[in-house]
Amino acid sequence: MSDAFEKLKAKLVETGSLTDEEIAAAELTEEQKLWLNAERYAKQRDTSETVTLEQYLEANKVLDSTAEDSPEHQAALKIVERYEQQA
Repeated sequence: MSDAFEKLKAKLVETGSLTDEEIAAAELTEEQKLWLNAERYAKQRDTSETVTLEQYLEANKVLDSTAEDSPEHQAALKIVERYEQQA
């Protein structure tokens, strides 16, 4: 296995993500590219969480009642964005 492949595997384990550009820029075999992409999408699928309508509505209430720089506001914003991406 190439050093580039090993480095990208290590980064994927450490950060949980890789970009298309990182994979394309490395000198990899097609099998290595396929493996990295499959692992990358598996990690994304495992970490993605479905947001319910109730969670979305509750998060919107938090957005309306908290300051923009508060941790609660930021967490609620992530929930709202994730729900809207699902739609």
